[in-house]
Amino acid sequence: MKAKRVSESVTEQVHIIMPSHISGTDRLFGGQLLAWIDEVSAVTARRHSGRNVTTAAIDNLQFKAGVYINNILVLIGRVTYVGKTSMEVRVDTYVEDHLSGIRKVVNRAYLVMVALDDEEKPTEVPGLILETEAERAEWEAGLRRRELRSKRRKEGY
Repeated sequence: MKAKRVSESVTEQVHIIMPSHISGTDRLFGGQLLAWIDEVSAVTARRHSGRNVTTAAIDNLQFKAGVYINNILVLIGRVTYVGKTSMEVRVDTYVEDHLSGIRKVVNRAYLVMVALDDEEKPTEVPGLILETEAERAEWEAGLRRRELRSKRRKEGY
């Protein structure tokens, strides 16, 4: 199985926030953002693996800023680490100023996606070619997150 570059599966999704996306506090409903994050993660993992995938875990989901009606929301997914059948995908979410193009961080999430064969069983994924120092740093951090996930499973959460 041929390894792939991080850049080969980068996924970007853009939304204009509409009234139907807003919660009772006049901000983007967190569940809507989570659905978009999961979708971007799935597309990213499919592009890397060439397979259907399923979400196995969402590691980290912190909201750094509110999102409001008419904001432009940008989500960017990239593979950060791969195991035998799983891929860690980082999804960064930004609000983009439509005049300046400046992006403000809203969220960063790490998800674990598992590749599935035709019988919906976990199947091997390609390796990951790391080309930059940032990609190597993400890989190392991904190793530490993998160890933490393993420890949490053993502790029952």
